[in-house]
Amino acid sequence: MRSVRIGVDTGGTFTDVVSVNEQTGEITTTKTPSTPANPADGFMEGVRKVLRKAATEGDAGMEAVSAVVHGTTVATNQLLEDRIADLGFVTTEGFEFILEIARQSVPDGYGNSYFWVKPPRIVPVHRIRTVGGRLDHTGAEVRPFDEAQAVAAARWFRERGITAIGVCLLHSYANPGHELRMREVLEREHPDAVVSISSDVLREYREYERSVTTLVDAAVKPTMRRYIANLAERLEEAGGSGMPFSVMKSNGGVLSAAEVVHQPITTVLSGPAAGALGAALIAATAGHPSAITLDGGGTSTDVAVVVDGEPSLTTEGSIGRYPCKIPMIDIVTVGAGGGSVAWISPEGTLKVGPRSAGADPGPLCYGRGGTEVTVTDAHVFLGRVPPHLLGGEIPLDADAARQGVEALAGKVGLTPERTAAGILEISAFNQSNAIRQITVKRGLDVRDFPMVAFGGSGPLLVCRLIDILGLPSVIVPPDPGNVSAFGLLTVDVKNDYVRTFVTRDLSLPDAAEIFRDLEGQAAEALDREGFAADRHVYARSADLRYYGQAYEVRVPAPAGPLDEAWRAEVLDRFHEAHQKLYGYGYRDDPRHGVEWVNLRVSGIGPITRPAIGRRPYGTVPPEPEPATARQVFYDEWGPAPIHRRTALAAGTVIAGPAVIEEYGSTLPVHPGFTAVVDAFGNLEVRRDGANPTQ
Repeated sequence: MRSVRIGVDTGGTFTDVVSVNEQTGEITTTKTPSTPANPADGFMEGVRKVLRKAATEGDAGMEAVSAVVHGTTVATNQLLEDRIADLGFVTTEGFEFILEIARQSVPDGYGNSYFWVKPPRIVPVHRIRTVGGRLDHTGAEVRPFDEAQAVAAARWFRERGITAIGVCLLHSYANPGHELRMREVLEREHPDAVVSISSDVLREYREYERSVTTLVDAAVKPTMRRYIANLAERLEEAGGSGMPFSVMKSNGGVLSAAEVVHQPITTVLSGPAAGALGAALIAATAGHPSAITLDGGGTSTDVAVVVDGEPSLTTEGSIGRYPCKIPMIDIVTVGAGGGSVAWISPEGTLKVGPRSAGADPGPLCYGRGGTEVTVTDAHVFLGRVPPHLLGGEIPLDADAARQGVEALAGKVGLTPERTAAGILEISAFNQSNAIRQITVKRGLDVRDFPMVAFGGSGPLLVCRLIDILGLPSVIVPPDPGNVSAFGLLTVDVKNDYVRTFVTRDLSLPDAAEIFRDLEGQAAEALDREGFAADRHVYARSADLRYYGQAYEVRVPAPAGPLDEAWRAEVLDRFHEAHQKLYGYGYRDDPRHGVEWVNLRVSGIGPITRPAIGRRPYGTVPPEPEPATARQVFYDEWGPAPIHRRTALAAGTVIAGPAVIEEYGSTLPVHPGFTAVVDAFGNLEVRRDGANPTQ
């Protein structure tokens, strides 16, 4: 009987895997090195490894697996590394320079404007074709679609071997007719082409963002199709024929692999989104409905904020230099992971990241040919992590880390201890700046939020972050390196649909018709995913702004019939949200009208989430004897007790200086800090004398 669900999150350094037995509730976790050359190899090894660990290998094997959910970085890495090739663009005649014009946006403010040159466009102008025909902003046809120009454009791409094509025609958010005809021409004249049209990808106004979002979708579609097809084939060969296989999306939902290949742009923040959701569930279970989440990996750190159990969403995100105006969990990423490289600037100052040694060759201590000191090497040199990873599966070369730190110390004129501690301090400040972006810049007080730290390197700097940011506490969940993979098993199926409808006097019948259309599209998708009609959930929302503003605020909209009470409720939510975000609102000022911009529907197919039970570890007393001790440098070298996390029961108190080790991560407890095990097995870290969070 198929009863095991598996979540696989592929990171830059490790592939994290979690399985849950739906009959017994037993959760099994493991990790395996990622395989950047072919991520499918690490994926399959992780699946086999977790099945062996869960004792379902052998006669059961893959036959016991009821579903696999995957968080992938394939699309993200392609964009971050600018691996965009053979991409073409079709747009309306006269608009061929829309990508060159872009937006008036200068990084780091106008002080650098004299020295900033716009980066190359995602599609150079010589690979852009235009087609005649024009719609107005209501979708009415002004000039008919020029079939002859469309045929000529398709043949031009075919003759040059350009096989990934994005189509964005003017005002197609209001009427997709011309784009649909362009796709028909491309399918007929250039059948080898992979095509994305903007009315499918993002049916929302703002031509530049819609164009780039569509082109990003087209750019990653061939790679994602090959990758997903390869995974599906290998799962089937391993005995998973007919088994549901889903992929995590950036919006906090999942979608079947068969469907997600048609909208690959929705996977660009796949892994980090799963981590934020998993951490949100862990924090809420422990009594913290609002929290900051920090996912520390080998290459980067991803931070998000959860308010009342829900991670914040945005449609103003970007991946690298490409704006992607799709709904995604609001995540800030900084190049501050375990593999972040320490280097010396031309001015002679010590810097850390954003460049990373990655998984191959990795830090010096990996012994795989790495030549530069990383954050992990600094931790190893200072004794804050053991000389091995994954419970001894991967030995580390502490001597290589020491030699590297000593050589770097000689260049900067510091002692090796101060150099290593400085590397960690810089990394902690890099992480704290990312946390301030997601809180202070959003009008939130960071001191009001406990933080959930997870990922392989997430717990390593939490004591410094408590002091730097004034955090009330930090929660380190059990198996922190696998929280993102666990999050994959907590996620509903979810698709988002949007329609631009700009008006200051909302016609309720017209709005009701748009919602019916969007909910109909959502219903069709949920039907394809195998959800019965009585399990469909539709979440409405609307984007509004004060008349004259350039950007909108999204607020949830009630279900049910659209009447004046419905309109009043949405407007009230908008005024309240605007006040909270920006510190002012015009609720009672009739001079400032409200403009409706977009209507949205999310179609949700709910799943049964794994329960997080109370998980006391062992039966040892609250003050257990440490497993061992070693020399650790905090403010100075000294012996520190080393505790095994699996030996800590609920109520256990560990006072710093100490180190708490487990299979996939390590928590250094600095002097002046205390870690307490709660009833769910979480470690809650505080500075001594801090009041417990309520």
